[in-house]
Amino acid sequence: MAICVVLIAVKWTAPRFDEESLRGARVVVTGASTGIGEQLAYHYARFGAQIVITARREKVLQQVAEKCLSLGAQKALYIAADMSSESDPEKVVDFALEKLGGLDYLVLNHIGPSPFTVWQGDVEHTKWLMQTSLTVDSYTGKTTSPFVAPYSSTKSALNGFFGSLYHELAMKKSNVSVSLCTLGLIDTEAAMDKVREVVNLPAYPATDAALNIIIIGATRQLELYYPWYTYIIVVTKDWFPSITNYIVQNSYNYIP
Repeated sequence: MAICVVLIAVKWTAPRFDEESLRGARVVVTGASTGIGEQLAYHYARFGAQIVITARREKVLQQVAEKCLSLGAQKALYIAADMSSESDPEKVVDFALEKLGGLDYLVLNHIGPSPFTVWQGDVEHTKWLMQTSLTVDSYTGKTTSPFVAPYSSTKSALNGFFGSLYHELAMKKSNVSVSLCTLGLIDTEAAMDKVREVVNLPAYPATDAALNIIIIGATRQLELYYPWYTYIIVVTKDWFPSITNYIVQNSYNYIP
């Protein structure tokens, strides 16, 4: 009951989202060739934003940019880049600043590939993933989960880094805000290919996840939990660790 009351209170007291605030907004979306990133681009386009999208596959980016223009984007530009490179992230930002004249929203939605399996001790892959994954977050960064040790470690680092940055910006009274988006299982092709018939959890629509991410950023709120169960897991893991661990472990079809 207490958790339900908290969720309702948060919903009622959340700032109102004004779609018009995004008209003409200058936006960069990384990892935008597919999945949540692609849906983010389409939503921003419908709101009339100016968009720069990036990912590694240039031909796919071109198709996404063309669709963004058809949906109403004021501008839809693309630049192929590998965000695991030391130089490409700066190249993307410079491109956006040159073409858009500034930035209002930077949505970090990229991640390197990571296997969904028991960790085999591949330290080098984990180090590489740490360098690559500045991304929309996952509840595995807030609590522990099996078969995603490298992925989970990058998400935990993401929470720590941007959580600290949020405080520093607030203490400096900066106009720059940080929004941390904690997501559960989303029905992207990449995710479902890994977990289908393995995870006993419903997958939620990427288009809904993307819209919620945009709203949380536009209203300058610190945290998003989508879908609802991610918040329950994060809150109860400290109150009832044994129950939470039981639920997590029994959410998988795993036979040793």
